[in-house]
Amino acid sequence: MKITSDFNIFEENNKQETVVTIGNFDGLHIGHKKLITTTKKYALNNNLKSVVITFNPHPLEVIKNTKPFYYIFSEEEKTLEIEKENIDFFIKYPFNKDFASITPNEFIDILINKLNCKILVVGEDYCFGKNRTGNIETLQNIGREKNIKVIKIPNIIINGERASSTLIREAINNRNIKKANLILNKPYYILGKVVEGNKLGRTIGFPTANIIPPKNKLLPPDGVYITKTQVGKNIYDSITNIGTNPTVNNLHRTIETFIFDFNENLYNKIIQVYFYDYIRGVKKFNNIQELKAQISKDINIASNFFNIK
Repeated sequence: MKITSDFNIFEENNKQETVVTIGNFDGLHIGHKKLITTTKKYALNNNLKSVVITFNPHPLEVIKNTKPFYYIFSEEEKTLEIEKENIDFFIKYPFNKDFASITPNEFIDILINKLNCKILVVGEDYCFGKNRTGNIETLQNIGREKNIKVIKIPNIIINGERASSTLIREAINNRNIKKANLILNKPYYILGKVVEGNKLGRTIGFPTANIIPPKNKLLPPDGVYITKTQVGKNIYDSITNIGTNPTVNNLHRTIETFIFDFNENLYNKIIQVYFYDYIRGVKKFNNIQELKAQISKDINIASNFFNIK
């Protein structure tokens, strides 16, 4: 897969024909996957190159000045997920006010002139162009004029709701990790570097890996969660605490993961923490012994969860 921030993906004398899909792809949820798998299918069946276009920053940051905007997946995490899809080109195009002001026709001309697009795959709610004046009907009309086949992918409905990044954000913010994972069609996760913490966990028999999440990463609310942690190619059961750890008067929000049956030095290593369910909120315990007893209970809850699964 070639990754670029430019629409000029081909050499001037080697412009291959393409199938293109476009979206923000935050979370790369089940609806996004349908767009990408359809793009790959049409590319394979018609001997074309597959292209995925996304934008950075998120258009809402530019159009509605929604800052900071919190992402389900960071740019690095999104790229990791796109790489699994085996597409040919991944364009992370810089989104700004100039680009937001182009007309639907101008946008289609970019797809034709720069990407040699022959087939365009979009969701049924897709809007584009200045003031979002272009929609699927606009695309189909322009497509007929300019010989581009437009494929409309219907919304995916899960339990009566449209699968969307907005719905996933709401679920994560409400600690409903199971619902978020259902729409994502995979576990929500945090990719981060392990840094030194206050090392309290080590002194009480529960050493934790403390990670720094990506900038503007959407994190679940404070609490203790059932997780799995990937170290290299190995995945371990774990529990993860997000919060300020009030028992020891920690003032800074941290992400601390206790990995079961694990005793390796992880400092400065990159790990992935996959979230599965919420256990409890953050509590202030009267003493360390109460804290240790509660952590043991949390571990049992997580162990039972994975044994049942």
